[in-house]
Amino acid sequence: MNVVMSSLNALRDHGGMSWSERKHGWTGVPERILDALARDGFDECKRAVTTSRRDSQSAGGVWQGLNPRTGSGASAIWVTDPTPPDATIFIQIDGASITRPER
Repeated sequence: MNVVMSSLNALRDHGGMSWSERKHGWTGVPERILDALARDGFDECKRAVTTSRRDSQSAGGVWQGLNPRTGSGASAIWVTDPTPPDATIFIQIDGASITRPER
C-alpha cells in the first residue's frame, strides 16, 4: 500500500481519532475521518447512513472513495457509539484494514 495518509495521520496525532483495541476499530467523529480521507485525495463515490427505527437517529453508515490520481480505493464503515457524535469506525485502503496509519 503506497498511499500517503498525511491528513488521516494528522487527525490521529491531534486526538481526532484513537485506536480502540477492545473494539478493534477507531473511535472518532465519522465526518472528521471522511474529511481527512478526502484531503488525502479520495473522492467520495458512495455514502449511506442507517437510522434507528426507534428514534430515527443515525445508527451508522458506510462510505467509499477513490483516489483518481493513484487508483486506490478507501472505505469506512461506522457504528454510532451510545454517546454521539463518536462512533467506532473501520477503515480500509485497497482492501487492507488500517489499524495504525503509517507515518
